[in-house]
Amino acid sequence: MHLSSRQDYVSISFPGQGSESYNNSKQWRRQSCWRKWKQLSRLQQSLVLFILVLLFICGIASHPTVTKHLRGLTDGKQDTDSNSILEPFVPLVLPEPAKQSPPPLPEQPSQKKLSNKRGPPVLQNRLQKKGNASEIVVEVKAADSKKGDDEARVISWRGAVIDTDEATEGTKSGEKREDSPANQEVKTSTDLEFTWLEAVREAFRHAWKGYKEFAWGHDELRPISKSYSEWFGLGLTLIDALDTMWILELKEEFEEAKLWVATELTFNKNVDVNLFESTIRILGGLLSTYHLTGDTLFLDKAKDIGSRLMPAFNTPSRIPYSDVNIGKGTAHPPRWTSDSTVAEVTSIQLEFRELSRLTQEPQYQAAVTEVMKQVHKLDGKLDGLVPMFINTNNGQFTHQGIYTLGARADSYYEYLLKQWIQGGKKENQFLEDYLQAIEGVKKNLLQKSSPNGLTFVGELSHGQFSPKMDHLVCFLPGTLALGAHNGLPADHMDLAKELMETCYQMYIQMETGLSPEIVHFNMHEGSTRDIDVKLADRHNLLRPETVESLFYLHRFTKDHKYREWGWEIFQNFDKYTKVSSGGYTSINNVRDPEYPSPRDKMESFFLGETLKYLYLLFSDNPNLISLDQYVFNTEAHPLPVWPSSA
Repeated sequence: MHLSSRQDYVSISFPGQGSESYNNSKQWRRQSCWRKWKQLSRLQQSLVLFILVLLFICGIASHPTVTKHLRGLTDGKQDTDSNSILEPFVPLVLPEPAKQSPPPLPEQPSQKKLSNKRGPPVLQNRLQKKGNASEIVVEVKAADSKKGDDEARVISWRGAVIDTDEATEGTKSGEKREDSPANQEVKTSTDLEFTWLEAVREAFRHAWKGYKEFAWGHDELRPISKSYSEWFGLGLTLIDALDTMWILELKEEFEEAKLWVATELTFNKNVDVNLFESTIRILGGLLSTYHLTGDTLFLDKAKDIGSRLMPAFNTPSRIPYSDVNIGKGTAHPPRWTSDSTVAEVTSIQLEFRELSRLTQEPQYQAAVTEVMKQVHKLDGKLDGLVPMFINTNNGQFTHQGIYTLGARADSYYEYLLKQWIQGGKKENQFLEDYLQAIEGVKKNLLQKSSPNGLTFVGELSHGQFSPKMDHLVCFLPGTLALGAHNGLPADHMDLAKELMETCYQMYIQMETGLSPEIVHFNMHEGSTRDIDVKLADRHNLLRPETVESLFYLHRFTKDHKYREWGWEIFQNFDKYTKVSSGGYTSINNVRDPEYPSPRDKMESFFLGETLKYLYLLFSDNPNLISLDQYVFNTEAHPLPVWPSSA
């Protein structure tokens, strides 16, 4: 460097500077220094200034506090495309991801492990650039008035609270660290649970806000147009959401809904309703709310609707019609056929059986038991698998040769197991039919995809296998896990875990992180991706089946990954389906994150099922709707397991 060869030019002494004495003649000092400075050549002046600036920079860099501050500023401006930078996410407000990335947290080892499970490398890169839901940094209750506190208190995507102020103080003072790894894990879990539960509550409040403002007392909210649609004209969303509000401890919302039920809800209307949908949503919702609250208002309403649905069973075969006029007391099949779907006539049993038990009126249970007896002995099954349609005149299966666990057949299998559980595991005919059906699934419908070997449940049509799987089939992992929990073969749980992974992949392999209604799996060698989606199948209706199964799998295995998967799905619902004025909407295209094309409809099951199962998934309380004391109907309304004396 030039400095070493020019030392004689930069050695400068000023009068009075060599001692520690202080000269009060400030004017003389200034004049003397100035004369010396003017006597220096221009080169000497430049070198002096260079050395002074260099010393100043070295002094700043050597100070630990300043260094730490500068590092913080530098870290805060790292490239937003880096894998270590995670997009911010506020769980209570849940807005669109911010454009500017926050200061990064130290990378957690588990993040890399999780990312390795996300399918093809192209997909992983896409998710990292767009800010995948599982890798989003969460800022708790960020608000302008508390900006300082929020910068110090940050939650990582796993929910671990990091209080930078306290951590620094503890390190500086040399205090004993009380947080062992075990304690930190407990603290992390507690903070995680609170944050995620509160996020679900806030989502419900936002959905309820839209319903209350634009669709109060009507069946379904149309959040985009700020209007409503009617199906039966019975306040379907409100009734479906009653027990969800109770479970989520949303007392104010529950009380205003209860007041509407008490003063406005009437079933004395000249209106056709679907037997199945009315049973699982309205009758099931009222019975569940009665059991949770003990309020006879809901039981009285349940008796009313239950009795009005009974004309549906007045058929030659006693297989019920699909539609009932609850005001006139008449029933009929659809206009285009005399058939009912098998799932509909065999998925009303839990509710009518419970209504009989509560009212001590046997006709409700007798009607639905007769249906199960007839279906049990019918010809046309394949290894316990049933066709999709049944004729109400002769009681026989129609459209035989087509077998699926998707629409029109799905909940038949679910209710076989759940009736056995509801009745105290005494009605062995249900258990035998269920076990036979699961073996039939393994034999005829179970396959693996290429290239990653995802286990999926396809369909069979007249001997031809189709690798088509409805999102509805994602109820099956939870049902299998529930059976294993109740003593059924352990390989049911193994299959449940494999199918759960597949249902999760149906979400994360989509550009929005939301599953389409139907997928097709590739089975031929050389496939580059496991899942294809046809243009007509790319819609998402806010369905609950995957988060339902995640709830069961987590409740029984305690594996935290199921919660993480649920949190990702929740965030993607919030990112792509939330409507700012209130409510959530189904979307047309899960493959287009720029414009997923909203359908302007919030199904009642989003409040009745999807948010309820997410809340239960995130709760650490195993007694919050204990699965040893309650069984959920197919609309997520918990009904009690009958006591042994029943």
